[in-house]
Amino acid sequence: MAGRRAGVADLCGPGFLSSDPAELKTALAREARALGFDCIGITAPGTIESAGKYFLEFIASGGHGDMDWLAASPERRVDPRGLWQDVRSVIMLGVNYGPDQDPLAILKQRTRAAISVYAQGDDYHDLIKKRLKALARWLVATAPSDVKVFVDTAAVMEKPLAQAAHLGWQGKHTNLVSRAFGSWLFLGAIYTTLELPRDDAEIDHCGSCRACLDICPTAAFPAPYKLDARRCISYLTIENKGPIPHEFRKSIGNRIYGCDDCLAACPWNKFAQEGRETKLAARDELRAPGLAELARLDDAAFRALFTKSPIKRIGRDRFVRNVLIAIGNSGEGALAAEARRLLEDASPLVRGAAVWALGQLMSEEELAVMKSAALSGESDESVREEWRAASCHAPA
Repeated sequence: MAGRRAGVADLCGPGFLSSDPAELKTALAREARALGFDCIGITAPGTIESAGKYFLEFIASGGHGDMDWLAASPERRVDPRGLWQDVRSVIMLGVNYGPDQDPLAILKQRTRAAISVYAQGDDYHDLIKKRLKALARWLVATAPSDVKVFVDTAAVMEKPLAQAAHLGWQGKHTNLVSRAFGSWLFLGAIYTTLELPRDDAEIDHCGSCRACLDICPTAAFPAPYKLDARRCISYLTIENKGPIPHEFRKSIGNRIYGCDDCLAACPWNKFAQEGRETKLAARDELRAPGLAELARLDDAAFRALFTKSPIKRIGRDRFVRNVLIAIGNSGEGALAAEARRLLEDASPLVRGAAVWALGQLMSEEELAVMKSAALSGESDESVREEWRAASCHAPA
């Protein structure tokens, strides 16, 4: 159903619960919480005009990097009616995924991998979509209407809509912040042809705090409330399909999929644990996996480990690229053996990252010997460029 019109013949039920829209809204909120949503709010489709303006400026600046899907048909994003002209109300829902431990503690364990909190469990798209579909079915059965359901993958500006629906506000890190759940909310939306009572927009409660800006390892925020995705570790390790630019590799540390620093720094997170849905708990094997084990994954093992995980979408080669950057940052000479083995990998992306990792871990003499032999046998120009740029950063 996500992004498509729900079949009315399939979803229609016995008719209105009540002719009072306020009573319908109360019942809707009760049903949403029974299905596992932690918060719900309703707004009109024409409430995010200023956010649309900022979005167009963001695209014009090139801050979206290679995420071309963001720039495609921007008019469909800046107003829900551009996506579906019949929408009369936008129902925004949130699920708290606040972590049960400090997500920044792993950054000190340099031989282990830091995976973003949202990706340590099953893919939230699937989890949230099932709940949205169930709630949409209830709504149409209760008050016959047309609906569309969205969770992150369609041309929907979820965060501005969530602010308009009183779920939270867009903080200086550009993510949604909730007074009840901090910076840890998954968002979903139901567009409906029903006219439902609106909630008041939430106001900004960031004040003078700039903890999220100051903690960013790559200075990805040129100003409060503005993000340059091209500098963001989440973009670099997930959306970026090529080699990670040299200027950011050391700053990435052991973050192999995403980055939680700006989220974790938010003072409002002290409220995020209450009401946490246990079905979104992390898988034990993804809390702090060893870099050596991850570097040994072939495609089949990668797919098996990340079944039902959002990590699976980036593919094995990009993932191992990230692991090799973390290996290079580990300071652990024993991990050089993993990088050295991957110099023979079929993927130039992996081989190039392995070269950089070795440059961080091997002695000058060893690296010089390997460079000469490698340049004569390497056919891919991007990998050859990595060899030419390689230099030793390890103690002699």
